[in-house]
Amino acid sequence: MRRSLYGGDVSALLAGLLLVPAFAPLGWFPLALLSPAWLFWLWQTASPRRALWRGWLYGLGMFGAGVSWLHISLTQFGGIDLPLAIGLTTLFIMALALYPALLGYLVQKYFADAGMLRLLLVLPAAWVLFEWLRGWLFTGFPWLLLGYSQIDSPLAHLAPVIGVYGVSWAVALGAGGLCWGLHFPQRWRLVLAGQVVLWGGAALLGLVNWTQARDAPLTVALVQGNTPLEVKFMYEYADAIMDGYMDLSAPHLDADLVIWPETAVPRYLHEVKGFLHELASLRQTHQADFVLGIPVQDPQTADYHNAILVLSEQPGFYYKHHLVPFGEYMPLRSLVSHYLSFIQIPLGDFTPGPAVQPPLRAAGQVLGLSICYEDAYPAEIRRALPEASLLINISNDTWFGDSIAPHQHLQIARMRALEAGRYLLRATNTGISAVIDERGKLVAQAPQFVVQVLRSSAQPRQGSTPYVYTGEWPLLLLLALSLGLGIAWRVRGR
Repeated sequence: MRRSLYGGDVSALLAGLLLVPAFAPLGWFPLALLSPAWLFWLWQTASPRRALWRGWLYGLGMFGAGVSWLHISLTQFGGIDLPLAIGLTTLFIMALALYPALLGYLVQKYFADAGMLRLLLVLPAAWVLFEWLRGWLFTGFPWLLLGYSQIDSPLAHLAPVIGVYGVSWAVALGAGGLCWGLHFPQRWRLVLAGQVVLWGGAALLGLVNWTQARDAPLTVALVQGNTPLEVKFMYEYADAIMDGYMDLSAPHLDADLVIWPETAVPRYLHEVKGFLHELASLRQTHQADFVLGIPVQDPQTADYHNAILVLSEQPGFYYKHHLVPFGEYMPLRSLVSHYLSFIQIPLGDFTPGPAVQPPLRAAGQVLGLSICYEDAYPAEIRRALPEASLLINISNDTWFGDSIAPHQHLQIARMRALEAGRYLLRATNTGISAVIDERGKLVAQAPQFVVQVLRSSAQPRQGSTPYVYTGEWPLLLLLALSLGLGIAWRVRGR
């Protein structure tokens, strides 16, 4: 008996590990169906406490393999010794693993005998609610959502209707169906029919064009400077870095839009007014408008902002709203800053911009702007829609080196383009810079760790997907209904 329990525990850890290859860069999306189904099966006969333990082990495998790259920024750029960085990353992973742990405990405690309703209603709904909770609690960490793994599968076509969390629900529902089929082999025909309806129905949604082309396609140039982070914020290298971006852009001034990555200008706005004046003069004598990353100090409040400067007929700034905790700001500074003073992240004391900011225009289009990590939050992108005809995300994934993180981040950006029904232009410092179409497909991309200007075309679009209109509310109501039916069954059974 004890050997069987331990075998189930090890299986839970392996099931969590199995989920990670479903995401970029491998993208083996069927594993996102098999991995949760395996966990659901291991929960079937477990006690609530055992389900808690197995859920935590599953989370250790999932997050341990999926986000272990966090230690790179702490060691290489945060000035922390490797053992301490690994320790901090491990604590973070252990905390994230509490989400599937608590999910397993609650479902086994209150719905252990619910049978089919448990697998097809309660578990898929609860899974997605815990993903959604993880997406905003303590500023949120919406990484490794099941839905992202499906960007190249038929289920991705659900995203313009119910968003990435809706795709997660479809995956979890499919996983619950597989588990039910394993438990009741005589029901396999019904399970197979359900999977055909789920996947086939999603595929049919791919025939719908939710948005329409607007104006002629634009010629865009995404400048990937490949500046090493070790020197990026050193004062003595700033002029050379800015001149490098200028030289790379010079052959592409006939483009409609030239985009530089996050903090491409590595000095504060008030320190480089001469350089920006020169850039504005170039813009006036050529066709191109510029979008570039630059840190800005507010002269009235002395607050620092991670910002985008748009140089066009109507120039303006976008200030990053959703900052990275411990990277761009210190949460609960008065309580924890003394204990975490050993973390030395450059430019790590930004102030968030307002949630709602005036729309900015360039190349005749309204832009939906975001900086780096913000594109992991669907609500941040939806704020600019449906007015924006083009999405732009500037980023700097150099913090995580040659790991799977930049590939995962690109996958997330593709989902935002699909949800919005808009082209998304992604300019990064060391890659992966990319042009993504309204269906989340890669039109062009630059390889990592090379200096390159990615020149391509981008089609502005208008109109709205259902998800742009409604956000998560229809899905949350559906999940509440599913849980409500499960609770009603349990009360009636008692």
